[in-house]
Amino acid sequence: MRRFVIDTDTASDDAVALVMALQQPDIQVETITVVAGNVPLDQAVQNALYTVEFCGQATPVYAGMARPLLRPLETAQNVHGQDGMGDLGLPLRGRSPAPGHAVAALIDVINRHAGDITLVTLGPLTNVAAALLQDPSLAHKVTRCYVMGGIGQGYGNVTQVAEYNIWTDPEAAKIVFESGLPLVMVGWDISRLYATFSPAEAKELRTVGTPLAAFCVDIQATLNNFALDITQLSGFDLPDPITMAVAIDPSVAIEVRRLHVTIETESRLCRGQTVIDHLGLTGDTPNVDVVLAASREKFLDILYHAVQRPVM
Repeated sequence: MRRFVIDTDTASDDAVALVMALQQPDIQVETITVVAGNVPLDQAVQNALYTVEFCGQATPVYAGMARPLLRPLETAQNVHGQDGMGDLGLPLRGRSPAPGHAVAALIDVINRHAGDITLVTLGPLTNVAAALLQDPSLAHKVTRCYVMGGIGQGYGNVTQVAEYNIWTDPEAAKIVFESGLPLVMVGWDISRLYATFSPAEAKELRTVGTPLAAFCVDIQATLNNFALDITQLSGFDLPDPITMAVAIDPSVAIEVRRLHVTIETESRLCRGQTVIDHLGLTGDTPNVDVVLAASREKFLDILYHAVQRPVM
């Protein structure tokens, strides 16, 4: 069994990524840590707990940082809905997280399983940065850290040059990207190109006929509208699930280059930009494996297998 730790700001695409990991028979999700981002912290915690319960699991869920390190929280409720899950009226309240703080949980689980943890981050990097500030040695105890964040090539989804997770807390992202963690970055460009679902493709996924398949499609209702109106896609896209697919099976990433990535924190115009030295112009040592192309077929295979499997 491979041991995963997942850090998430649980909204509609995060929930699908959680389903994929929780339904993977050779993965033990040790801990889910939650950070404010797409929705306020309390709502993100409830969304994670609901998803774990929906999958028939009992994975501990810890509440973490309620705002970025140095900035006020700016949510993405305009993208994912006020509840983050498509505003369908799901019963997303009343569940209790595990006792303790997510940052302490990250430090504990990584130290207990040093050298045997895959960390997957699906939201702003506030929790991970806070853990690294307390225990910098964590960077060398994680086997791989898969980051849904940034842009490998192209344009942003929250500003012209920035992706939401990095833009929300760029100071945290800078700490993480400079920490020495073995980072694999799956940017929003990968989702836009390889994980977008047109109405016909969404209908095909839904017709798998399981409650999980319906759940994974239905909660994208408000995201679908945002994709059509703002990001000008053919339908909703799933950045966190395709990142999870790369973590589950690295061969999903069919082009990866080791490059130097810097996080812009000072510019008003370029806040949160992942500045990538594609040509090696700076001479700086590459610090991130940047995914530049992915297999949609392999991604869909993992997703379909997850929603077809009975809950455990």
